[in-house]
Amino acid sequence: MRSDLNDLVYFAEVVAHGGFAAAGRALREPKSKLSRRVAGLEERLGVRLIERSSRRFRVTDVGQSFYERCKAMLAEAERAEALVAEAKSEPHGLIRMSCPTGLVEPISPLLTQFLAQHPKVQLQLIAIDRPVDLIDERIDVALRVRTSLDGDASLTMRSLGNSIRILVASPQIAGRIADIEALAREPTLSTTDDQGEVNWFLETDDGRTHTLRHEPRMGCADFTAVRAAALAGLGVALLPDHSCRQALEEGKLVRVLPAWHGMRGLVHLVFTTRRGLPPAVRRFIDCLAAGFPRDALV
Repeated sequence: MRSDLNDLVYFAEVVAHGGFAAAGRALREPKSKLSRRVAGLEERLGVRLIERSSRRFRVTDVGQSFYERCKAMLAEAERAEALVAEAKSEPHGLIRMSCPTGLVEPISPLLTQFLAQHPKVQLQLIAIDRPVDLIDERIDVALRVRTSLDGDASLTMRSLGNSIRILVASPQIAGRIADIEALAREPTLSTTDDQGEVNWFLETDDGRTHTLRHEPRMGCADFTAVRAAALAGLGVALLPDHSCRQALEEGKLVRVLPAWHGMRGLVHLVFTTRRGLPPAVRRFIDCLAAGFPRDALV
């Protein structure tokens, strides 16, 4: 048995408005038409959905259950139509994105590709190595690397993968480091510009941990500058694998104590909500998730 879907709409509107007259005014349909269509629906179903008389209007128990299902079905139909409308609309407008400075280089080709595909979209990329407040700073989407996901229930997260940092140095310095104790005697290069002592939290895959407290010879938040200092033989650096992979392959840098690495980070996108996102931002998030360079992760 198949009901006319319009009858389900009429029935749901009658229940939602608490009567045939109010629903008729809302739908701009005659009250008599709504009454006739609901009666036809009841006849096909073989049950009474609404008890009505000149002075009484009451939804039966089965009618209430049926209404809840109809309401959910109609809401899903509206979402389906919205999805199609969104797919047909061309993304446009400004997207503000924050990103750690160390990930700007590997994602840049993806950003330029997205902009080439969507000429009406503008992108403002904020390269920054501190947490941003998405609402206060008007950020549409943030790319983050953290040891644990954000616990803010108002934020939506989409995981991209895991990342670790590795210890690297010039061949001359790396040759002097045979164990974790020897590491403490060598000059270091930090990817933070904080003054004074810095902590490196190191671990191995078999569960050993070590905290190296040191005062770097050089500190800079830019990975490129730290890598250049390591290439010049100025010290040991703790860098993301992707930022020094070519130098490692060419032998200009050597991995120090390969069993040890920095704590694993979770690379993920953060945005305020999935529902109600502008089409450009939604398409941008899907693009980043699908095309994020996996060789930037280890």
